[in-house]
Amino acid sequence: MKERFKHFPSDAEASDIERARKLFTIGDLAREFDITLRTLRFYEDKGLLTPKRDGNTRLYSRRDRARLKLVLMGKRVGFSLDEIREMIDLYDLKDGQETQLRVSLEKFREQIVALERQKRDIEEAIGDLTRTCDVVEGILKQRTAEAG
Repeated sequence: MKERFKHFPSDAEASDIERARKLFTIGDLAREFDITLRTLRFYEDKGLLTPKRDGNTRLYSRRDRARLKLVLMGKRVGFSLDEIREMIDLYDLKDGQETQLRVSLEKFREQIVALERQKRDIEEAIGDLTRTCDVVEGILKQRTAEAG
């Protein structure tokens, strides 16, 4: 007689199971996205997330989870919370998301231009600092040689 072993889900399967859930606690989302509880409450205060309440417990829906994912991605690429809210709220229009997609695409392209400009500015600043370091090192070497 063969012995049967219980199947324990792999990390990937456990992650899929977690995403398939209908409700998440504040702790669930904080752990999943590696953010603080305070951050989640802040996004709720700003109207970006709308958890249901069961007593003092916040219960976030899959929709809230998806919105949180978009908020965090938007923040990472430099959008303000107002810009993120504007794009996310367009999802609620009943036009098959076409308006949201068009507005988002335009904002994404604008952000790419802004980030490219910042990248050039940063590269110039690094170049300036590198040249300044070379000059200062040269001065220090010269003074060390004169003193020694």
